[in-house]
Amino acid sequence: MADTLKQRPVYRNIHVTHILRYRLPPSGVVSILHRISGAVMFILLPFIVWMFDKSVTSEITYAQFTSVFLAGAGGVPGWFFKLLALALIWAYLHHFIAGLRHLWMDATHTVDLKFGRVSAIFTLAFSVVLTLALGFKLFF
Repeated sequence: MADTLKQRPVYRNIHVTHILRYRLPPSGVVSILHRISGAVMFILLPFIVWMFDKSVTSEITYAQFTSVFLAGAGGVPGWFFKLLALALIWAYLHHFIAGLRHLWMDATHTVDLKFGRVSAIFTLAFSVVLTLALGFKLFF
């Protein structure tokens, strides 16, 4: 009886050594980066609150806020704060654009392979282009 049974295919998970060779589709990359950008925004939340507080309290605190990006504070150089702000800019832009992508798919029920690929590539490209533009403004 065992000879008459058809052999079923065996599906195994990806081994740890295959992770670097595995290529995710663009929608998978966007999905992972969407989660990472949300985590980055959550982790940088104290920095966001500090920036908001310093920028709107008074003219003196606004001057302190802008001087941190130029001269640094507490032994930390100013470029590090600019880098944190750039990470926050990327996280916000990517999370926002990917969220709009998901809302569009939910509202229009557009879940085919072609739209997923095109919208994922658009999300990646548009968030990087906007981040570079704002980063250029931040650093120069």
